[in-house]
Amino acid sequence: MRDGSFPFTVVSGVPVVTAPEEIDITNAPALRLALLEAGAHGQGTLAVDMTATRFCDSSGLHVLLAAHKRAQGEGGELLLVCSATAVLRVFELTALDRIVPTFTSLDQALAHTPANGLAGRRRACEQRPTTAAAHPRTSGLDTAAFP
Repeated sequence: MRDGSFPFTVVSGVPVVTAPEEIDITNAPALRLALLEAGAHGQGTLAVDMTATRFCDSSGLHVLLAAHKRAQGEGGELLLVCSATAVLRVFELTALDRIVPTFTSLDQALAHTPANGLAGRRRACEQRPTTAAAHPRTSGLDTAAFP
């Protein structure tokens, strides 16, 4: 996908953006635009299919976190679908996996959409402690810095 465009489809009412093999500073702006466009076609919830993604740098993380905050602001959620060990490790090291729901398959992610039980999952998440002490790996992570 060297032309800078990232396709999206709508599956069960949820826009799904297909991410490239590598997400870095050269294509993160195009991914951001694709997420904005796809987000306009849904009800706030948006999925990113990263099953082909093998590399994601900090500019990609910034785009994903910004999309997550936009989705939350619209009453939805960003759902990531990723199976590459290296990318999942980056998500773990940066605590993105504690902020943005991450799944290994699209079916698994879509099962957590509003029509398929996301409301119950949100209630369970709301009961978790949210202090930095409860999540020592996220202390110092300033998500307000990501628009």
